Amino acid sequence: MVQIPKTPAPASPAQRSVPTSADVARLAGVSRATVSYVLNNTSAVRISEPTRRRVHEAAKELGYVPHAAARSLRAGHSRMVLMPAPSFPVGSLYSRFLSDLQLALGRLDYTVVQHGSVGLHGDEAARAWAELRPVAVLVSGAGLGPKGVTVLKRSGARAVVTLGPESVDGAHALLMDYEAVGHCAARHLYDRGRRRIGVVVPEEEGLESFSAPRLQGVRRALYGTDATLTELPLAYEEESAARLAARWRDLGLDAVFAYNDEYAMLLTRALQDEGVRVPADTAVIGADDLMLGRLLRPRLSTVHIELPSGRDLAELVDRAVRNPGAGPGTHKVLGATVVHRESS
Repeated sequence: MVQIPKTPAPASPAQRSVPTSADVARLAGVSRATVSYVLNNTSAVRISEPTRRRVHEAAKELGYVPHAAARSLRAGHSRMVLMPAPSFPVGSLYSRFLSDLQLALGRLDYTVVQHGSVGLHGDEAARAWAELRPVAVLVSGAGLGPKGVTVLKRSGARAVVTLGPESVDGAHALLMDYEAVGHCAARHLYDRGRRRIGVVVPEEEGLESFSAPRLQGVRRALYGTDATLTELPLAYEEESAARLAARWRDLGLDAVFAYNDEYAMLLTRALQDEGVRVPADTAVIGADDLMLGRLLRPRLSTVHIELPSGRDLAELVDRAVRNPGAGPGTHKVLGATVVHRESS
């Protein structure tokens, strides 16, 4: 009886060998060095466009992906830019800014990784970030100190960039003048004849680094005038807004700066439900200039905030990575201008 050999079953994904750059080189008909130059976007070596296409097509067909760790060893540093996840509620304005920044960094051949540092703060968080050996770290808000910057740089980070109201020793600083937002809003209300001005202070954890300077900006704008200022703690909940609106007439306010557009819309609806007319009884102004505020009735007055462009910040990071010996710079960003609409 003749035994017919069985056709071997296809190898499982775990049994198949991982494709290498040598496999890509054979399929594309080029050297391994050429594969490396093409897939690592090396600009020092000139490669023709047809060759680049062959290499990319071969890599795609084989499912080959360059090894990031090996590339880092060759370059002497990684191409990872680490962005700790914000510890505060992120609005649409800031989300768009982060998306633009990630896109711009990607075009410069950096890989952006967002790190969730839940429960970690200050230097402890910096040590967790350092374990990933990023080439740059972008930290928004407060929390990072000089010791944390030192930890990151000793682990190989060539650039540490902070975005917030204050600079940190050793780090490049993008100074956000949040006081200017409150100052603009208060001057607008005062110039339009409002004298009993409330300021919403969000109760949500993590917003203090934004709300405190905005409140201080209002104080500065009204200092020495005949206007009064009333702080209004408010949670981002309909029930909280309804409770505040229910005692609005007792507060005797004729205007409110509601921290941002989202809190402004929340409070406006609650005031209207309570029979308070906007702006006849109380003028309302927010901040961020969100599209939804233009759809509200009355249309919401706001402070338009000009954040740095993602491209400009990405280029700043790239320059710092290329010149790690250069001293940290300080750049004042964030423009604030009032957009007057119907609510004030």
